[in-house]
Amino acid sequence: MGRLLKSPFRPAWWLSNAHLQTLWPSLFRRRRPPALEAERLELDDGDFIDLSWVRGAQGPCVLVLHGLEGSLDSHYAGGTLSALAAAGYRPVFMYFRGCSGTPNRLPRGYHSGATEDLLSVLAHLAGRLGEPPFAAVGYSLGGNLLLKYLGERPPPIPLRAAVAISVPFRLGDAVGRLDRGFSRLYQRHLVGRLRASYQRKFATLPSPLGVDVARLRSFFAFDDQVTAPLHGFAGAHDYYNRCSCRQFLAGIATPTLILHARDDPFMFPSTLPSAAELGPATTLEVSEGGGHVGFVSGRLPWRPRYWAEERLVAFLDQIRHGGSRGLV
Repeated sequence: MGRLLKSPFRPAWWLSNAHLQTLWPSLFRRRRPPALEAERLELDDGDFIDLSWVRGAQGPCVLVLHGLEGSLDSHYAGGTLSALAAAGYRPVFMYFRGCSGTPNRLPRGYHSGATEDLLSVLAHLAGRLGEPPFAAVGYSLGGNLLLKYLGERPPPIPLRAAVAISVPFRLGDAVGRLDRGFSRLYQRHLVGRLRASYQRKFATLPSPLGVDVARLRSFFAFDDQVTAPLHGFAGAHDYYNRCSCRQFLAGIATPTLILHARDDPFMFPSTLPSAAELGPATTLEVSEGGGHVGFVSGRLPWRPRYWAEERLVAFLDQIRHGGSRGLV
């Protein structure tokens, strides 16, 4: 059994509700990524995955995984890379297939359970570095992928630590929540981006699917008619059932921190796992506020603090310097 803790995070007074916490950093945070070096990893299936290394950074390697339709332009990406580099880590950013600005070569893309791609990247990093990466950090979909990788079997490439932020523990729950109330705004935006990515890729590549994606307006419809058939699932329900990370949490032996806000507008409060569902080395910290990948604090709007980035660095430092005993 793991630990379920009340988080010390308190939202900024000027971002007092879930939607403000979710939208403000996406709309107003300045993107200031550090200087980067690009690398393209060629995969055995003929496709590729792009990576970005922080130039000049030294120290233990930390892999950073983005969320759905994310990229280096995601509001948390540059800040996380900079925070890690400043703390003495060597961060590398993994773009999921087709998310680096260049459509990937194969009809298949990425999805919430594609741990084979994560394994390929970790194996590549281990070969390049001469040892496995120290840790990985995953946001949203990337967090689900990371936790599934750690828990579905003993990791072929082990990590010393992991952090997952705003994880959709049950994909079906997330789809249901995003089809309600104001959260439909997020669904409309993200499904629109999924449709655009599909159309961009299959403008030059024959699609194996006879679907008009312009007619798909919900996550369920897109996953049922695009994500599932492209990746070998029997439909959306099969995809959600097989790829949701909550069922794998008990198998995680890697020291892992999960940060979650109870008011996350991408999920129901009931989606959260109990302490009994967590692996013995896992800590789930739950705050009452914070939204989805928000966690913005600070007294003044022009001096925001991005608490999740501070917390993940503190956790990694504790593992690095103090081991896994007495984690807080």
